[in-house]
Amino acid sequence: MTSQPFDPETRAHLAALARDAGPWDPAWPLARQRAAWEAQCRKERARRPERLMVEDIDVHAIHVRVYRPPGEDPKPGVLYAHGGGWTMGSCETHDDLCAELADQADVVVVCFDYRLAPEHRHPAQVEDALTVLDWMKSSGRAIGIDPTHIIAAGDSAGGQVAAGTALAIKYAGGPRLRGLVLINPAIGGDTETPSYLAEANSPALSRDEMIACLTALLGPKGSPHWNDPMGVPNVATDLAGLPSCFITVAAHDPLHDDGVIFAEKLKAAGVPVRLREEPALAHSYWRSRHHSTAAMEGFKAIAEAVRHLAHEGSLQPY
Repeated sequence: MTSQPFDPETRAHLAALARDAGPWDPAWPLARQRAAWEAQCRKERARRPERLMVEDIDVHAIHVRVYRPPGEDPKPGVLYAHGGGWTMGSCETHDDLCAELADQADVVVVCFDYRLAPEHRHPAQVEDALTVLDWMKSSGRAIGIDPTHIIAAGDSAGGQVAAGTALAIKYAGGPRLRGLVLINPAIGGDTETPSYLAEANSPALSRDEMIACLTALLGPKGSPHWNDPMGVPNVATDLAGLPSCFITVAAHDPLHDDGVIFAEKLKAAGVPVRLREEPALAHSYWRSRHHSTAAMEGFKAIAEAVRHLAHEGSLQPY
């Protein structure tokens, strides 16, 4: 795609976040980095829509947070995998995103704290997703979910978890999800793509950071996990039978080409796919949605995709 200058409203918001967050040292122990990011996300996050009911539940030792709009009838469910480079992140860091998706798309969003790398490498994250998905199907009606209307979604590293889950279901021959929503997904192992090289020092995510995250998830380059489609969905050779998929990518993101490659593979396999490209935005642009018109437009497109896939099982018309 032809990129546009980086959105000034998003740039200003990122600069304000950096000033507010204070010093950050990547040499800090990982536990300190995790705690610092969670504290910052709690401080900056938007308020939840008041009409939502929010509940924390333990599912086979996995913490999940359920966001449920009002209404007596069961609603479609969204299995949501958070981003954070597989090494950080939780329901806390993505609380406002999940709340607003549930509200705008009129769905029950289930965010879950999957095991983090490098303590738990692939396939632990996909295994946890499958555990929560099974619970949504077996116990969903008790929390207001229609178990026949479930999609998977995720941003960044969570995009890999969502896509890997869909592939795991395909390989097991199980009933497929009704849809996939992938937000700036980290689904490729090739860090020499044009976007990785051109956006190596992107304002929201760097190439070096992604290389470190991929190594934390998959082990050293060349380890068997790098060739596992459930860990690196872009190495899959057969995507036929996956559910309809919405993918959003940003021009100022090293991961831009990951999403484009996956969209092309899905299209070649006959899977309905919609690719939305944001020419002026960067990685995790949704965090700036209340400060940037362009970021809010991108977020609304995500919410509409969730609504259509979850309720209709199809992509929204142009």
